[in-house]
Amino acid sequence: MAFSLLAPKPVGAVGQSGGVRSILGTIVRYTVLVIAAILFLLPYYLILRNGLSSEKDITSPDWTFFPSSIHWENITELFTDPSVPMAGAMLNSALIAVVQTFGQLLLGSMAGYGLARIPYKHANKIFYAVLVTLMIPSAVTFVPSFVLVSSLGWVSDLRGLIIPGLFSGFVAFLFRQFFLNFPIELEDAARVDGLSYWGTFWRIVFPNSLQFYAAIAVITFIAAWNSFLWPLVIGQDPSSWTVQVALSTFITAQTINLHEVFLGAAVSILPLVLVFLFLQRYLVEGVAQTGIKG
Repeated sequence: MAFSLLAPKPVGAVGQSGGVRSILGTIVRYTVLVIAAILFLLPYYLILRNGLSSEKDITSPDWTFFPSSIHWENITELFTDPSVPMAGAMLNSALIAVVQTFGQLLLGSMAGYGLARIPYKHANKIFYAVLVTLMIPSAVTFVPSFVLVSSLGWVSDLRGLIIPGLFSGFVAFLFRQFFLNFPIELEDAARVDGLSYWGTFWRIVFPNSLQFYAAIAVITFIAAWNSFLWPLVIGQDPSSWTVQVALSTFITAQTINLHEVFLGAAVSILPLVLVFLFLQRYLVEGVAQTGIKG
């Protein structure tokens, strides 16, 4: 039998020490979370504060938390500015983001399912070819893509903005990896019942993969909405500007329109904030399933 030379601690003292430690840990966690929340919300405050201020309040050396007066008329000025078609730019961005998201989900999932499940002697070669395209920097293919789109007459046209982004090798790669882990017993049962590969994909695999589709849709929509360089080069006419291109025109070598820049930024991020608020669960799950790390 072993004996301890140390006197045992009273049961009440141990419980009190653990309770104090737990309270301190909770206080530290909440303090860190509050600081993180303030840092996260600070850019939104600056955007709204400056967007509804006058140029004098924005550039004044005497900073105030709230502007001297809130200029709601800046909203009307933003959407009636004859030099920048903000409303049309937002519609173009919404159309491009929605169509590209739908196209990448449809084509990427079909390509990924074919590479993962349909036996074909050249399947691995095609998969490696897709991987090679992911390793090529986009700057290398930028000029050839522009020459091709220009030869088709799609400059300053929505076709030139939408069609090149309808397929993504990265999305196809993610879907292939996801379908490799899909329960093959369900597909075998479907084929025993007489379904073809298309019927199995459409009736069995797709309904049971909606969460992954939603996650990829959120990621694709955000990427398409925030795209800037390709729309800047292709959208040379104001009627084909996207919201990111429209924002860039508020700051030029000759003029700087600060309050419209900030207010335009607030309006442009509103769809993304709504998408994130309603689909953040799918976004987190999708990042976890795809292995994407920021």
